[in-house]
Amino acid sequence: MRAKTILTVLFLISLAVAVVVILRALPNQGDAVANTPKDEILVATVPLTAGTLLRQPDVTWQVVPRPAEPGEILRPSESARQAKPEIDEETRAQVYGAAVRPARDTAAGEPIRRGNIVRPGDRDFLQVVLTPGARAIAIPVATGGASTGLLYPGDRVDVLLTQNFKGEGAAITRRSVSETVVENLRVLAIDSPDAKGGGNFGRTTTIEVTPEQAEKIAVATELGKLSLTLRSVSGPAGIAAASTAGPGRAVGVKPTWAGDVSPALGGAMPEKPIVVQQPPVEVVRGAKREAVKTE
Repeated sequence: MRAKTILTVLFLISLAVAVVVILRALPNQGDAVANTPKDEILVATVPLTAGTLLRQPDVTWQVVPRPAEPGEILRPSESARQAKPEIDEETRAQVYGAAVRPARDTAAGEPIRRGNIVRPGDRDFLQVVLTPGARAIAIPVATGGASTGLLYPGDRVDVLLTQNFKGEGAAITRRSVSETVVENLRVLAIDSPDAKGGGNFGRTTTIEVTPEQAEKIAVATELGKLSLTLRSVSGPAGIAAASTAGPGRAVGVKPTWAGDVSPALGGAMPEKPIVVQQPPVEVVRGAKREAVKTE
């Protein structure tokens, strides 16, 4: 009996020691799992259909319980972000303005893969992003307004034409005029800020138009200076909504003349004095008539 008792006690002691060892090891294993680096990849925040131009709200970083796969966009490490804070947004910005390829629809939460998008400058970019029946036209945009860095692919804009008339016959209040020539056009691409070495100024913007709108913009480019104004994203979408009054026609927008902006121009030039011509007076002296000019 004593031998069995001794063996039982030794077994219980061994079991207790094993339990203690296991319990002490569990926190260390949990800490090891918690300290394992987790990759963050770029994913879609909303469903993305073919031809969609990616914007900042469309993508976000998401932790995945696995290593990043080839083609996925990996977030820079925390040490890299601490050394260079702007690297995080620079990595995200690689997809801004890119278009989702056909038959590559991406659901919300799915990874943004490099092979599923096409960027401006790629050979098939316009073929992917253009609406059927639409055209693409590149226009030089004047300094100011939406051309100074506030504009991104996917935005909708109006095109403004500003003209100056230098002839002396034109009244000073009518020597400058601005008017909207086409409305609600989709921006497809914007050239690099450093393309011309002038920062964001004088950039070339590619926009989606109908053939008739392309003709209007081509003429407007010859007439004066073009500018873009940004429209609300809550407005009607699609190239068919670009105008409700016919192809390329601006709806309900009247030209704005210099005198409409600055009433002071009306008094900038003194009026010429009005000279009243008096009729000559005839003086009769006998049979002789003489015309006397009066002042």
